[in-house]
Amino acid sequence: MKKNEVREAASGCDIKDLRGTPQLREAAARWFYEKWGVAEGVPEQEYLDSIDSSIKGDAPFPRWYVVVSRDGDIIAGAGVIDNDFHERKDLAPNICALYVEPEFRCHGIAGCLLEKICGDMKQESIEAMYLVTDHTGFYERYGWEFMGMVKSEDGGDLRMYVRK
Repeated sequence: MKKNEVREAASGCDIKDLRGTPQLREAAARWFYEKWGVAEGVPEQEYLDSIDSSIKGDAPFPRWYVVVSRDGDIIAGAGVIDNDFHERKDLAPNICALYVEPEFRCHGIAGCLLEKICGDMKQESIEAMYLVTDHTGFYERYGWEFMGMVKSEDGGDLRMYVRK
């Protein structure tokens, strides 16, 4: 895809809350699994179960979002879950599985997705959101503050961020 085609496709993206678009549930579960599950050892069925819980539930989370291009392809996504596999169970909810397809990066899609998610959570009276990452500098651009290091469930160190 040429650069101007990518820019046009990115600008025409549509953020979908899977609660309102259950017809995307299987494609989304497969997409999240391909982006995160294979490497992290999370089965595709776990994504589908969490997405189904989001669709059927009325609690603020879990909640799953995808960004769909004009062509109908999933090009980005993220979730909101109770805990993203770290020891600080008191820091909830967590944004998880944020991913933008490489050819669509640097067009503000991640920022729009983060804003949408945080806005939706504020409407649910959730004032603080958390996430863990190994990125430095990326989330600060979108209003996130580095809190400190936390231990992952497997004992590794993770960077914890908060946004209020």
